[in-house]
Amino acid sequence: MLLLDVQDFINQFFGDFGYIAPFVVLLLCGVGLPLPEEVSLIGAGVLLHRSETAGGGIEFVPMCIVCSVAILLGDSAPFWLGRRYGLSALKIKWVERIVHPERFARLQTRFEEHGNWATFACRFFAGIRIPGYFVAGMMGMSYPRFLILDALGVLISVPISIWLGKVFADQVDELQAKMDDFHLIVAFLAISLVLILIVRARSKKASRPEDRPGG
Repeated sequence: MLLLDVQDFINQFFGDFGYIAPFVVLLLCGVGLPLPEEVSLIGAGVLLHRSETAGGGIEFVPMCIVCSVAILLGDSAPFWLGRRYGLSALKIKWVERIVHPERFARLQTRFEEHGNWATFACRFFAGIRIPGYFVAGMMGMSYPRFLILDALGVLISVPISIWLGKVFADQVDELQAKMDDFHLIVAFLAISLVLILIVRARSKKASRPEDRPGG
């Protein structure tokens, strides 16, 4: 439900600002915005579908280019942070929250063992992208190599995600309509469950021997 609410906001925001919106959102994702990159890309696909339906000017290839450039620029931020400051950057609180020292240690081992493959694979695992690119910079990988490896992943993930958003745009709208009713059902069930637990707790308390007269 939360994912659909976020997606609905993204769709509205993208619809108001066209190409600029996905560029800004995806760029911010690269520097720590707590929003899954895939949600933004699917939102771009939904925007593309609605634009085509309404006879608008948004097209698939330009959208892929805009999103890819934004992602590569955003991914460059943690890379250069790791390249410039290394482990000392982990002393900054907001960096520590994003990179996570424990996850950093595991990623460092992976990069020592697999190098280029580890950098490429980070693109397909949302939770380790930013820490992974930070480690790549800290380990001394050249920026051109990092950019090529990241771009190879982007060439796969971006068109597919946008295309999926475009293809399933109608289903997303239908699901959102159904979820409006589903929200009410879940709220009713949650309240009912709480009431049942309260009644059961009071019944158990009343049935205890020490609570009875003369017990």
